[in-house]
Amino acid sequence: MTFSLIGSVAEFITTVLTTIGLPGLFALMVVESFGLPPVPSEIILPFTGFLVAEGTFSLGGSLVAALAGGLVGSFAAYAVGRLWRERITGFGIGHLRLKARHLERMDRFFARRGELTVALARLVPVVRAYISYPAGTAKMPPVRFGVYTLLGSIPFTLALVYAGMVLRSNWTAVTSYFRYIDIFLVAIVLFVVAYLLLQIAGVFGPGWPPRRATRAPEDSTASRRQRPSG
Repeated sequence: MTFSLIGSVAEFITTVLTTIGLPGLFALMVVESFGLPPVPSEIILPFTGFLVAEGTFSLGGSLVAALAGGLVGSFAAYAVGRLWRERITGFGIGHLRLKARHLERMDRFFARRGELTVALARLVPVVRAYISYPAGTAKMPPVRFGVYTLLGSIPFTLALVYAGMVLRSNWTAVTSYFRYIDIFLVAIVLFVVAYLLLQIAGVFGPGWPPRRATRAPEDSTASRRQRPSG
């Protein structure tokens, strides 16, 4: 017997959808959009499409429940980011520590490209579940945040629900590929952990793409003051 992480998550999701119905879909999408714990919409929505094709769910009701749940979860994550803005300054370990200048950089980015970033992020698996936190931290206007969240979520939701409707009886064949997804996820987790450790050690600076850490000006000044004379 082999254990599949994605297979176990998929079993949980399908059980919720088949036993609770559309309220279960709404709740799953709230959790998915909040991002904690990770619940993949790439399983929720295609299986919803399968249930639509089987006549268990209506297409309209499914889309409303999925989009409404996603919007509620996104605003919950947005609120966390906004309320914790002042508290996260100085948060981190070693060289990987948030500073006021990092928040100022984020503010400038969202002021210029916030709407496009939120809309496009909703089309990207995994990223779509976490973009709400920096949007809230940067204090993006909530109405704009909601509008662009919906604009990005509608095509993503439609595409995955439709894919589930097309799969229909072939849905069970998808489970044979879950072990490959497990390997992919483990590789991503190991990469992220290694990258964070290198940032903590001061090899890389915060942010993406990876770049060598540079000594902050205040650190250089302090080192010169402490350097013995003569």
